[in-house]
Amino acid sequence: MYSSRKICLPLVAILLAAASLAGAAEPGSFGYGRVASPAQIAGWDIDVRGEDGAGLPPGKGTVDRGADVYAEQCAACHGTFGEGEGRFPKLVGGVGSLRDERPELTVGSYWPFAPTLWDYINRAMPMAAPHTLSADDVYALTAYILSLNDLVPHDFVADRNSLPKVKMRNRDNFIWTDPRPDTIAKPCMNACVNAADVRISSTAEGRDLTPRTTGPLDTMQPK
Repeated sequence: MYSSRKICLPLVAILLAAASLAGAAEPGSFGYGRVASPAQIAGWDIDVRGEDGAGLPPGKGTVDRGADVYAEQCAACHGTFGEGEGRFPKLVGGVGSLRDERPELTVGSYWPFAPTLWDYINRAMPMAAPHTLSADDVYALTAYILSLNDLVPHDFVADRNSLPKVKMRNRDNFIWTDPRPDTIAKPCMNACVNAADVRISSTAEGRDLTPRTTGPLDTMQPK
């Protein structure tokens, strides 16, 4: 039979080691890891703001170059001319369909900002190897897709200055100010309200808010 002394000694050593690490840690840290270097931060800081293109990197791309990159990297899923293959989304078309029963939300019909297209391609495409394209090739793809949607001329050159100037068809139909009111509630975890002051002002009874419990759970048909 093992003695309690033999069992406890390794445990004590582990606890002492953990305590020494915690004591050596910087205030507010957990005693492990290290401060990220500027290069590491730059590798993750890739977001681009849609409305003014803030964050777009140096580089440029033409429509012709974009056609070549698109044929190699994108056409298998999105179709030769952006029409979409199988269940993959369309990139072209749908203009005037946003109020239809089945709107087509494409770059040309729905997207509000051209820099957002660059940002999405850069971080998420191609699907099998995202964020592997050069900045120039992303610019070229952006120019080509905008050209397919008749948003820019064939001689358009996409770069950090020209993309924010592209006027997308649906830009003015987005609501940029959140209409919901700000809450003035303050965080509280204890004795937040006097229970005697709590009153029920309304209930869901009779408002047809509770899901039914009989019959088919879903009668919607696929569209």
